[in-house]
Amino acid sequence: MRILSGIQPSGKLHIGNYFGMMRPAFELAQKGEAFYFIADYHALTSVRDAVELRQNVLDVALDFLACGLDPTKTVFYRQSDVPQVTELSWILSCLTPLPMLENCVSYKDKIAQGLTPNAGLFTYPVLQAADILIVQSNVVPVGKDQKQHIEVTRDIASAFNREFGEVFTIPESSIREAVAVMPGTDGRKMSKSYGNTVEIFGDEKVAKKKVMGIVTDCQPMEAPKTDLDKNIALQLLRAIAPDKASEQEAKLAVGGYGYGELKKMLLATLMDYFAPMRQKRAELVKNMDYVEQVLRDGAVRANAVANVMMEKVRKAVGLR
Repeated sequence: MRILSGIQPSGKLHIGNYFGMMRPAFELAQKGEAFYFIADYHALTSVRDAVELRQNVLDVALDFLACGLDPTKTVFYRQSDVPQVTELSWILSCLTPLPMLENCVSYKDKIAQGLTPNAGLFTYPVLQAADILIVQSNVVPVGKDQKQHIEVTRDIASAFNREFGEVFTIPESSIREAVAVMPGTDGRKMSKSYGNTVEIFGDEKVAKKKVMGIVTDCQPMEAPKTDLDKNIALQLLRAIAPDKASEQEAKLAVGGYGYGELKKMLLATLMDYFAPMRQKRAELVKNMDYVEQVLRDGAVRANAVANVMMEKVRKAVGLR
């Protein structure tokens, strides 16, 4: 089984990235051949500063390695180190119906958030399809909000195979039900776009301010708390430490226990959980040559697969 997943280097990674994508990806890598990449081509739809983008890429690499990615078991690479994906993206775009892209929810959401409409943002799902198909991925782990993009990939690959012969493996999505959408501090999906994130390796004082500012209802401390499934702090605690979350829920349900205490427990749990990763990241920062070498080695391995795939594609469509 070959697994593929990617993440944009468009800003500091947050706990939604970790519990929603990173930790499940590390676990899944134990079950097959994993290809995980830093999607710097995709980031160009929103990042306009070259220095910032390069630094973001290195930060993501540091974060992944610090959080548990094993480069001996995972092909870990920069997307731009495999430029064949852009060639494949163009070929696939020639088979992609315009209405399919117009119906993509993620494009509509990004425009609604205020991002400037551009062709890259509009054709994002085609480049994502190229990322998946160029390594012949069988499984793509995604949250519910990304499922449509996998369906687009499947439709494009099927159209290509019907037109030019059986070249592509049709990938399957693996939906991460338990952590499909991590809530942000304001109740919406945790996203850099909304400014409602808690960073994995951010300043502790900033993290405290964000956690203690999590939106809650107005039930008084002495009252038994209801509708706890909607409580953001409790949802976040469940992702990190389910046992502690159950204890906190029981106290809140009885009454005489306030949301402030719950938030303090959440903050302490977050700090303890990520403490070993903070230490490892600090050590990696002192050895950036190693980090760069990991990315170079991953690029070599990814290119070996991509070159074989592109030879098949070019032959199928009639290119030299």
